[in-house]
Amino acid sequence: MKPTEAVIGAPCWVELGTSDVPESSRFYGSLLGWTFTTDPRAEAGGYTSATLDDTPVAALSPLYAPGQPVAWTVSFAVLDTDDVAARAADEGGTVVMAPMDIFDSGRFSVLRDPTGAMFSIWQPRAFHGFGRWDEPGAACWVELATRDVPTATAFYQSLFGWSISADSYPHLSVGDHHFGGIQDMNAGGVPESTPEHWLPYFRTENAAAKAQHAAELGAQTLTEPFHLPGTGHFATLRDPQGAVFALFQGDDEEVAAA
Repeated sequence: MKPTEAVIGAPCWVELGTSDVPESSRFYGSLLGWTFTTDPRAEAGGYTSATLDDTPVAALSPLYAPGQPVAWTVSFAVLDTDDVAARAADEGGTVVMAPMDIFDSGRFSVLRDPTGAMFSIWQPRAFHGFGRWDEPGAACWVELATRDVPTATAFYQSLFGWSISADSYPHLSVGDHHFGGIQDMNAGGVPESTPEHWLPYFRTENAAAKAQHAAELGAQTLTEPFHLPGTGHFATLRDPQGAVFALFQGDDEEVAAA
């Protein structure tokens, strides 16, 4: 799917904060076929856009704040960044970075939900975010990992108006746009030291081969490739700089070489 504009309330962008932009670029370029362009303006701080066939799919940026972890951040589209940031604070969240304009591209803010997961909000202007979604090499799903599903559910429903299913693995949607889920970190297998977080999934035509390729490039395999009948193949990885992400191959995907 090639979006033409952001869906309000849905994920519109993913951005990697990394300790080494050139090395991260080499890793994701080899793994997902991305090409990179760094904004030359000094005030852009080394912000680097990733594209597939000249279509924007993600971004990489240096670490801007002391103690900032190497991690992927998911951005959600909003109509009014200032209003949403204020409501997030009123509803138990934290404004980590106050709303600010990014040139003529849009207005954003970095927030933390009441359970501890970081995310950002984006009010589109000239830039709407993803040029590709749910295609090989592009983001296709986002997942909230939290130890307090009821609190997280109430917060995001109030903030974004999401529909959240009552399944053991709650699914997230806005209108007819299904985009993510919630993992209960109490279900077992998640180390106590793992903080609450948002996890991006990238679609591939061969999850097992891509996971192997990622390992050869220096990534750590956190979840070996596995198949969930009726859904697809998954693998969770930590890139060489420390950011966690996931790969997804749908059951309808034709298996191709990595």
